[in-house]
Amino acid sequence: MSGHPPPSTGWAERVAADEDARYAAYAKTFAEIQQRKSARHGTGRALHRKQLAAAQGTLEVLDGVPAYAKHGLFARPHDYEVWVRLSNGGLDRAPDRVPDVRGFSIRVLGVQGESALGNGPARSQDFTLINQEAFAFRGSDEFIGFVAAAARGRGDVVKHVFRRYGMLGGPLVMARVLKMAGKPFSGFATEPLYSAVPIANGPYAVRVRLLPSAANGKGEPGASQDWAADFAARLARGPLHWDLQLQYFANEQLTPIEDASVNWPTPYSTVARLMLPPQDLRSEEARRLAEKVEASVFDPWQALAEHRPLGDVQRARKVVYFASQKGRGAA
Repeated sequence: MSGHPPPSTGWAERVAADEDARYAAYAKTFAEIQQRKSARHGTGRALHRKQLAAAQGTLEVLDGVPAYAKHGLFARPHDYEVWVRLSNGGLDRAPDRVPDVRGFSIRVLGVQGESALGNGPARSQDFTLINQEAFAFRGSDEFIGFVAAAARGRGDVVKHVFRRYGMLGGPLVMARVLKMAGKPFSGFATEPLYSAVPIANGPYAVRVRLLPSAANGKGEPGASQDWAADFAARLARGPLHWDLQLQYFANEQLTPIEDASVNWPTPYSTVARLMLPPQDLRSEEARRLAEKVEASVFDPWQALAEHRPLGDVQRARKVVYFASQKGRGAA
């Protein structure tokens, strides 16, 4: 942590007075988008609709983690069963070669403790990760507006951006979004994945990163034509490993809770290892798991109370994700 401020418990959320009404409106917007897309593609999620692969493995919580990390899931060494879901982030089931945000979700099973939702024991500890270190937008209002425009088509995206951000800000926003969607990606086994937004870790606040082991290999030419085939081939050959790491909140200037567009500069600490054993993703057992995973909930609010999601984007997710889950019969 040399050269960086130390971990701090001095974080705070800033909840706006109109959030309940805004989030309810967001949920309605997403439900309408989801309904339209499901009529075209079949029942599915609003975002991250295209599931690419599902697998099962173990999350090993390590001994000797930093003091700020020893809370909730990471309080003591333990092995947990996990499911993982790989996805493209878009509203449609587009070909893999189309630029997109890539998603890697983890469901940690067998956790013990109260739920972040306040509805009894936690069913799981979920992590939803993407191949971006930070969001392209500061908050949920900007993000929802952009997604709603994108659902109507490319022309509406451009109109929305210039109407909202003006002739000077519009090109900057478009450039940032295009850079994000077009970020080079070599594959789910070879690229870091990020929570991009914070969660609580006991009295601390953290972001999460999944860092692939060098033993997973390097990216293969042509993998972008079929991400599922690339991942399945790697798992057929041998195990895949990642370090699960936490990055701490230091202060509001460097590591803001409410501004999702800021990439925190504080260091990461490895607290657990995700291990997927060799498995045949084309087998009947794997097919049944994939169906179960597709029908399941992967939601940062499906979490221990000690890992409650933090910030405006996460608070909006609580409402919007639940509406999406109801829309596909998963809630």
